[in-house]
Amino acid sequence: MSYQVDRIRKDFPSLNTGLAYFDGPGGTQTPKVVGDAIAKAITEPLSNQGRTTASEQNAEDCVIGYRNAVADLLNCDPKGVVYGRSWTQLTYDFSRTLAKSWSKGDEIIISQLDHDSNIRPWVQAAEAKGVTVKWAKVNTQTSELDTSSVTDLLTAKTKFVAVTGASNTLGTRPDTTAIGKAVKANGSLFLIDGVHLTPHALIDFKNMPADFFGFSSYKILGPHCASFIADPALLETLSNDKLLPSTMVVPARFEFGTLPYELMAGVSAAIDYVAALDDQASGTRRERLVKSLTCLEEYEQSLFDYMLKGLANLPAITIYSKAKHHTPTAYFNFKDVVAADLYKFMATKKVNLPAANFYALEVSRALGLGDAGALRAGVAPYSTKDDVDRLISGLEEYLARK
Repeated sequence: MSYQVDRIRKDFPSLNTGLAYFDGPGGTQTPKVVGDAIAKAITEPLSNQGRTTASEQNAEDCVIGYRNAVADLLNCDPKGVVYGRSWTQLTYDFSRTLAKSWSKGDEIIISQLDHDSNIRPWVQAAEAKGVTVKWAKVNTQTSELDTSSVTDLLTAKTKFVAVTGASNTLGTRPDTTAIGKAVKANGSLFLIDGVHLTPHALIDFKNMPADFFGFSSYKILGPHCASFIADPALLETLSNDKLLPSTMVVPARFEFGTLPYELMAGVSAAIDYVAALDDQASGTRRERLVKSLTCLEEYEQSLFDYMLKGLANLPAITIYSKAKHHTPTAYFNFKDVVAADLYKFMATKKVNLPAANFYALEVSRALGLGDAGALRAGVAPYSTKDDVDRLISGLEEYLARK
């Protein structure tokens, strides 16, 4: 393994503050090269897209570069990469588009495990069309979303199924391959929310049994925006609302208004940076991404195991993250401790340990945590054993005071 975290940390200006960041599941820190790419794109000659002037060409290059970079990250067709301000915005846009083909008596399936951005847009679109919503329930004892909890709900009326690739709170990674095969065999459309999965695993969209996939760039060292992925041929069949003069060409017809070219340049830079996490990686960008993400996953898992061992030794702790297959994310609470108070205390120790439901409202309620939720600690590419030691030390200090 050629993962050198000390080398990597030097590239992140925000790490010079002395903060230990366990809030990566809500958004990672950003390497300087990404900020430089954003600044360069927005300060060089820039206009609306085109090929006549230099400024038009710069805008065009940002868009093409973004689509190609995302395609390499996910192994998908660049013509199937749709830009969006956020994953929530994209799911709302596509829920309205897909719902045009739904009618009363149809059914959709959503997961209790998911972030609300992969729940509410589909639920609201279904309700507007008189479509039945079925819920795949989380096993609160194991933190798993059992495959059968989804597949047992499939019927001839099922039009659409949405499931997360990984829970942003519990870290649970459902067996989306098995689920997807069953959904496709049923003739239904299948969407995987990859927002929390993509930063921690190698994605191969072309070989997934999924129609749609998406991720947020700011969860993987990039700027605040998101991408929605599908086969271009499938996108061609979707009739979305759009301005009359705007293009009908896929994927641009699903992108509204003038695009933020500088953010697209930032996404490309972030993906290039991820491709170099393993400094021994070589070959095409996709080949380097495969090596670097494989290396990253191994590093993060080792560090997460170290963190879990430290957490497990703390008194009166309940760790809700119990799934066998998971991302490096822990969701936990302590008996008779208000999570929000502990969050504030840890901030005085310069340790970012947020407490909330993190928009995973349904699973928080299912676990008996209500809307307040619990504490969440996630490992990121720049996390170290020293960070973990500071986390455990701070928790020990607070608990000793209690």
